[in-house]
Amino acid sequence: MLVKFMLNEVNEEERLQVTNWIAQSEQNRKYFNHFELIWQNSKLLASTSKVDEDAAWLRFQNRINQTEKQAVVIPIRRHFNWMKVAAVFIVAVSILSLFYITSSRPSSPVNLASYDSVVKDTLPDNSIVTLNKHSTLKYEERKGLNSSRLATLKGEGFFNVSPDKAKPFIIQVDGIEVKVVGTSFNIKNLADHTEIIVESGVVSVSKNNKLVTLVKGEKLVVPHAGGLPVKEKITDKLYNYYRSREFVCDNTPLWKVVEVVNEAYGTKIVIGKKEARSLPLTTTFSNEPIDGILSVISVTFGLSVIKEGDSIILK
Repeated sequence: MLVKFMLNEVNEEERLQVTNWIAQSEQNRKYFNHFELIWQNSKLLASTSKVDEDAAWLRFQNRINQTEKQAVVIPIRRHFNWMKVAAVFIVAVSILSLFYITSSRPSSPVNLASYDSVVKDTLPDNSIVTLNKHSTLKYEERKGLNSSRLATLKGEGFFNVSPDKAKPFIIQVDGIEVKVVGTSFNIKNLADHTEIIVESGVVSVSKNNKLVTLVKGEKLVVPHAGGLPVKEKITDKLYNYYRSREFVCDNTPLWKVVEVVNEAYGTKIVIGKKEARSLPLTTTFSNEPIDGILSVISVTFGLSVIKEGDSIILK
């Protein structure tokens, strides 16, 4: 179809089909531009070739008719040799197609899993990833015109992405796509939502053809059911605990502190006093044992710590 298009031998319907195909994606447009360039250069190479095909045909006829009466061969001189164009063109397009096929294949994937401990590793592109407990990451690089670094995350991870403008870093998680060039950010994937927090640079988050851009100090909590919400400012650094081993609370509501402590220590702390849930806590716990954290909370807010089976109740 593209060859017919170049020769202007398409009807209106076919012409529309080609132009629509070109407009469908950037990759199609680039492919067509390369295709057209090869076509034009093939004609140029054919027209400047030093091979005299008519003389070659005469030599061939002379060889095969040595034992027969020489026939008079009248060469037909054509204004332009499309066969020669086709030969050059087929070779060139074959090379282009092979390039597109091989260059779009992803590299061998890298698989990381954290299980019961936090894992920190360096990816092939020199980006550094830290996986929280019970998290997995699959990473692969795609080369060619649509170069990219692709990752799929389950759980939670912090990414310090190595800059490469020609090869964006894309993370896919539960129907959400997070795209960056070089920046640092945290992604936490839970049962009902995914949270993205940016520490440096710029991050674009897309879902269902909607896009939100985040910069340093901003976060986005995306529900799995529904579209993209409005971005928010980061109000604490508790998300960072699994990397820093610190719980930094700055007017942080008690319910949020308890939520993160339960996650980190595998405990079941319950706030038994409804009005205590929103009490603000400002302190830093540096690698404290769970009893030390409970003691500070108890003294600060005048709450009792009661242990009932596997649960710890704050009353």
